[in-house]
Amino acid sequence: MICIIGSGFSGLSAAAYLAAEGHAVHVYEKNGTVGGRARQFETDSGYTFDMGPSWYWMPDIYEDFFNDFGYTASDFYDLTLLDPAFEMVFPHDALEIPSGYSNLRHLFESVEEGGAEKLAKFMQKAEYKYNKGMKELAYMPGFSLTEFADISLIKNAFQLQIFSSFSKHVKKYFSDPRLIALMEFPVLFLGATPRETPALYSLMNYAGLKLGTWYPKGGFGSVAKAMKQTALNEGVTFHYNEPVDQINIKNSRAESIIVGNSKVPCDAVVASADYHYVESKLLDAEYRNYDEAYWKKKTLAPSGLIYYLGLSKKIDSLHHHTLFFDEDLELHSKDIYENPQWPDNPLFYVCSPSQTDESVAPEGHENLFLLMPLAPGLEDTAIRREKYFRLMLKRIEKHLETDLQSHIDYKRSYCIDDFKADYHSYKGNAYGLANTLMQTAIMKPKLKNKKVGNLFYAGQLTVPGPGVPPAIISGKIAAEQLLQTLNSTNYEAVV
Repeated sequence: MICIIGSGFSGLSAAAYLAAEGHAVHVYEKNGTVGGRARQFETDSGYTFDMGPSWYWMPDIYEDFFNDFGYTASDFYDLTLLDPAFEMVFPHDALEIPSGYSNLRHLFESVEEGGAEKLAKFMQKAEYKYNKGMKELAYMPGFSLTEFADISLIKNAFQLQIFSSFSKHVKKYFSDPRLIALMEFPVLFLGATPRETPALYSLMNYAGLKLGTWYPKGGFGSVAKAMKQTALNEGVTFHYNEPVDQINIKNSRAESIIVGNSKVPCDAVVASADYHYVESKLLDAEYRNYDEAYWKKKTLAPSGLIYYLGLSKKIDSLHHHTLFFDEDLELHSKDIYENPQWPDNPLFYVCSPSQTDESVAPEGHENLFLLMPLAPGLEDTAIRREKYFRLMLKRIEKHLETDLQSHIDYKRSYCIDDFKADYHSYKGNAYGLANTLMQTAIMKPKLKNKKVGNLFYAGQLTVPGPGVPPAIISGKIAAEQLLQTLNSTNYEAVV
């Protein structure tokens, strides 16, 4: 029997792939539903809130997962291409980012002379990086440099721009600050400043602007439920509200886990829960890959202050996705990475899925999700949360030129302490490790335990990195590596 710890996207992915190979797979989840950070909750008044992810980019990665089991995503949920994809609010104006590449070229040309041709050249390079990065590099387990010995990768390494700055790369093409902000914003949510992020990640621009921004009907919870159903169809068993308290090691093997008062024998373990938590709390020190000093040196992706709001009126002028870049991105980035503190003038993001999907809010109401990126590890208090809620609400009201405060009929906050409590998240981070050069590929925490032969890790703190598509890929990689181990070693099956 193989035990999976955690049912986020990486855990669901690993479970499905392992079960498809004939293994008995049991998933142990500390919360009451699957999805990890992509859980949903419903209110008595009829709202359905996605608790975390809301950007459906890289639809091909989701499709690849379902195709591996004989399905398509459309077997489980409907996708809508958002148009406009999103809106960006600046100090003196706003840009609606259209879906459709020809429309996007027209927008770039209207903002900056020659912008359409510059975009074409930028996207040509970004497409190459996407195809190499998400179709090849992302599936490498990251054990050693020999994985990158493929002659085509070596020959074209310069084109991948792993050692170039993302910020410098963008500014080679564009000079208008609005276009620069548009191209740089994805990496803020990936966990690093544009200056410290490798230019390889311009693949995100191709993913979002060329492949489109989509919405799964019912919200991201629909994706988690679809992956759960896929796993169930392969015979996976799920255990809810059953946190794992310990991994027992014998003869350099994980031979059982402790769940409550029960000892559960196992042939192998995939830990898709927080990597740091698993090592520091579930394993004895002698079996850990990394000590506390190692983790303290890591650059974490942001945490976030989130508000889930219900409004008792419709807002026609609000888009599905709105990015508030009406303050300085560089200053906010410094408050996250260089001098960690609650920001003075933060950027933030608003999602209103009820603009696209009437099922997530009562009739005549709106569902809003507010997210402000924040340095992990800060002191989290109700007073601070409320202060920034008022700040964000004031700026939203100014942009929309309408009152929201008096129409709030549901309000819930979520921040650093909640990430720690619900996910054992290291320092309350929301996204994992920052995608800096020194934390890319083989420089990430290893997905295989170096001292325990049948213990593997998956998720946002190991390869390939933060984000939903990478998490799905991470689960597949962990499953493949574990299967190789099981097939090459004579394990006595646990009944």
